[in-house]
Amino acid sequence: MKTIGFIGLGTMGEPMGANLLRKGYPLLVYNRTPGKADKLIELGADELSSPLEIAKRADVVITMISNDQAIEEVYYGENGIWNELKPGTLIIDSSTISPALARRLAADAATRHSDFIDAPVTGSKPAAIDGTLLFMAGGDRQAIEDHKDIFLSMGREVIYMGPSGSGATAKLAHNTIVGINAAGLIEGMAIAAKSGIAAKSGIDASSFLRLVQGGGAASKQADLKGRKIIEEDYSVQFSLALMLKDLKLSSVLTDTIGVSTPMLESAKSLFQLGQAAGLGELDLAALARIYENWIGKKIGETAEPAATQEILERRKNARLPLNIPLMMSIHQWEGDGGFRGQSVQGQLRDLSEDGILVESQFPLETDMFVVIHFLQESRLPPITARIIRIERNHGTFKYGCMLSALPLYQRIQLQEYIASKSN
Repeated sequence: MKTIGFIGLGTMGEPMGANLLRKGYPLLVYNRTPGKADKLIELGADELSSPLEIAKRADVVITMISNDQAIEEVYYGENGIWNELKPGTLIIDSSTISPALARRLAADAATRHSDFIDAPVTGSKPAAIDGTLLFMAGGDRQAIEDHKDIFLSMGREVIYMGPSGSGATAKLAHNTIVGINAAGLIEGMAIAAKSGIAAKSGIDASSFLRLVQGGGAASKQADLKGRKIIEEDYSVQFSLALMLKDLKLSSVLTDTIGVSTPMLESAKSLFQLGQAAGLGELDLAALARIYENWIGKKIGETAEPAATQEILERRKNARLPLNIPLMMSIHQWEGDGGFRGQSVQGQLRDLSEDGILVESQFPLETDMFVVIHFLQESRLPPITARIIRIERNHGTFKYGCMLSALPLYQRIQLQEYIASKSN
């Protein structure tokens, strides 16, 4: 039997390696973080000190690494694979990386008289444990066929996608759908949960999940993540940070090939919110916490709204005025092509879904852009707004301002700051 070297023993790599051992393959392992090989060593694997040592001894090298930068280190670093690769070695990379990097690795393998297969997987941790992963493979078709037994030791199927880079491209397209589906599932569950606030008795989350799984909204994400969301079980099957990484790679790819992807960009923005909120190392289902913050309750419960949401709802219903100090930077173009600017004081008086109402004694005009600066305590960055409405009242002016491309995480910050001042 061929000796297999496995590099990368994280959430997916460790169970994949365990399945190879169960099939009787001699296994050499390496992980950049010490201690990750312990379980595989108990099953009979030998731990080596570097990717270079793996390349010297293995007939087949499998890498399962988190990102492009780490792949660069494993292959091209001082103790990297390329430094000691034996001619005739097959390299299988099951990471999710950029197609351009996959093609470069394949070209560099060819110069060393070896084959490189980009073969990322789908199925997440449960499938890795059960040995039911699905491989999407790019590279030499015959090389894939000749080593099909190795793939099927870790998964249920290997699908040929085309030449080098095709597996990586297919994975990014696939994970774009995964990210959009996951966000859609969470958003739908949030709608069902939010309806209970007004009705005082919510739609039971478990009942709603049964509806989703049995209806036209059924999806693998509903099966994998629905109960996790309800039970707030964010143990990692596939981390939020890795989902965001894949969506970013997909965004770069689609920019390169000229495909418009509005849903991809929306999903990416949502997962960026999750990352900014410190949820990156949790399962991607933890994106639900962002929605729970917006709706003011847990998706899996029918409790009353959280304090912040109560404050905002009470203020909205009673139309309580705000009096939050701010500064506005105003930039005006001059006839010679230059511009002049100044800063003026103002107060935030109201907040709507897509804008704010600001009061000031300084006269402005519609369609002007202003940069709004809140007090340092708010920790808000400068926010750009366009004046769309003006009301004059006893020497003061109220400006209806539309917020210009305000990221979701900044809107949350703004809402929380207003709630803190309204309490």
